[in-house]
Amino acid sequence: MSRTLLFACDLSAENRAAFARAIRLANDTGARLDVIHVLDPHLPRRVVPRLEEAVVADITATLTDIREDYALDEPATLIQTVAGAPYAEIIREAHEREADMIILGTHRKRGQPDLVTGTSLARVLRGAPCPVLSVSHPATQPWQDILVPVDFSLTCRHTLHETLRRFPEGRLTLLHAWNIPGERELGSRSDYALWRDREVARLRRHLEQEIDQLLGELERVPEVTLELEQGDPLEVLMTRLRRQPPQLLALGSRGQLGRHSQITERLLAEPHCDIMLCRSW
Repeated sequence: MSRTLLFACDLSAENRAAFARAIRLANDTGARLDVIHVLDPHLPRRVVPRLEEAVVADITATLTDIREDYALDEPATLIQTVAGAPYAEIIREAHEREADMIILGTHRKRGQPDLVTGTSLARVLRGAPCPVLSVSHPATQPWQDILVPVDFSLTCRHTLHETLRRFPEGRLTLLHAWNIPGERELGSRSDYALWRDREVARLRRHLEQEIDQLLGELERVPEVTLELEQGDPLEVLMTRLRRQPPQLLALGSRGQLGRHSQITERLLAEPHCDIMLCRSW
């Protein structure tokens, strides 16, 4: 079955980077690129045909401009308009087209995590049947430096598998944040420090076994590095993104954004890089 990438185009200047990334990914994977624009369902009927024609012409011209700017080949492309609530139509179209990925521009309310929840991006994340890519940086080259936070959850395993499968030519850094009980009370004692180091070494071995098992299931695998850092998962991740931002962050989306996804909210409000969010299973 041929692969389909679904790109939701809102005709804004901010959407240009996402459009370029969608074209590049379609070329790299041999997928068809379906570009949709969601119209207001309350528009007068007499203006809809002319508006649809203008929107398709604008998207086609933008596609040509981006291809020339980035020296990209033209993928198989389908451009259409639909009417309705943007987030609902994007999800519906992804289901109907059996899309392999949804590609969106970044959330515009940067630095305001409390405003992320009601955006189309956040709503798409909650209901998408496939990974969702939020693009905020120019697509000047394929992603090479990819960061994946890892733990022992089903969400993490699924996200890591998706990332390994999709980007076999990349370099993956797997980041695990750890905390050992008693650090505050016993951290200065030498016997505790020895025990802690043994526990961290055991944790590393466990993670390496999990990763090796997953790599063994794939025909082509990227270069993988495992890093362990002590601290709260959110703070460890944010510190890493500020200090050494990757080109792509692959993250699991655990259900209802805004209720128990503080990491996702924070990252969407402060996009240090492009972000791929995968559902939990």
